[in-house]
Amino acid sequence: MLANVQEATAPDATAMDGLLRDIRKRRKEFEAQKFISPDIIERFKAVGVYRALVAKRFGGDEKSPAEFCRLVETISQADGSAGWVASFGIGGVYLAALPADTLAKLYADGPDVVFAGGIFPPQPAQQVDGGLKVKGRWSFASGCMGAEVLGVGILPKNGDSVGLPRMAVMPRAKARIEPNWDVMGLLATGSNDLVVDDVVVPEEWTFVRGGASSLDTPLYRYPTLAFATQVLTVVGLGVARAAIDEVLTMASGRVSVTGAPNLGDRVYVQLEVAKIEAELRAARSWFYAAIDDVWQVLLAGGTPDAQLISMLRLSSTHASRVGADVARRAQMLTGMTGVYESSPLAAQVRDAQMITQHAFMGDITYQNAGAMLFGLPPLPGYL
Repeated sequence: MLANVQEATAPDATAMDGLLRDIRKRRKEFEAQKFISPDIIERFKAVGVYRALVAKRFGGDEKSPAEFCRLVETISQADGSAGWVASFGIGGVYLAALPADTLAKLYADGPDVVFAGGIFPPQPAQQVDGGLKVKGRWSFASGCMGAEVLGVGILPKNGDSVGLPRMAVMPRAKARIEPNWDVMGLLATGSNDLVVDDVVVPEEWTFVRGGASSLDTPLYRYPTLAFATQVLTVVGLGVARAAIDEVLTMASGRVSVTGAPNLGDRVYVQLEVAKIEAELRAARSWFYAAIDDVWQVLLAGGTPDAQLISMLRLSSTHASRVGADVARRAQMLTGMTGVYESSPLAAQVRDAQMITQHAFMGDITYQNAGAMLFGLPPLPGYL
């Protein structure tokens, strides 16, 4: 049951084990306050979440996409919200599109910079002396409660002309966080609104969303949009693994009030657990195989073709759907026990389902991937 946890390497295994234990114990605390507590964010730093995707030249670890996904998956097995917040360690890749001199300033005090952002809706930003004047409100800024640096989506304006969508990066103190995260799952992600009032952001602290990185190693040539999708999808894989493990743990000692055999002795339970185990392992294997297919091309100095990138997107959407289905079916095996809030399964089902609602995992992924399989172009923004 713990094989997936052991795959993710951490600088200090003891620190990681202690972190995971504490996250499991404190899940209700995080849900009640609707964000991950600051001391856990500090411990994310200690196990390398925020330095994982920062370039080595700035003191980071510059891990591979698969290594980072496994780290997020491990944390997600302890709690979906914690894994979701940890996934935004991908900020090291987003921010690599800033000019190299700006990156040197950003990481001047070390690579463990906690970044969060609200991209939508992009707001007009007028060109003024000193940069771009930023004003507006942005939704779904996951992890913002623990962030030190924030980014918001803008549309630069110079007179009547409008430039490509960019992200403006600023210290957290320059923005206001409006707590309004009231949803069914991933309750502790603190995905609140960001509000900015006429903050002038120097142009060198902005970057084109989806634009080329300022760094040129394989990590920073990996398809950014696909990677942004994968770090969220893998949360669902971790949650689904935890749901199966919860059933296996419960089954060993649960006696039915009706006098029926223990849960684990029932043939229909054995059959269903084997099925969801197989489905989860298959989806997970394709997810990581798609990453490896692209990564090997990049390591060889090549450029991954459109079909390889499409498989990153398709395998991610598929994995998110499988993860949600596995969590739901695991809960159903437990009868009424799994519906109580005291059972981790209740939150696991909600969290896994929430992931499928993200725009990156919508049905339009299937449409785009299917079009490409027929040799047709996908819709803009897919690749």
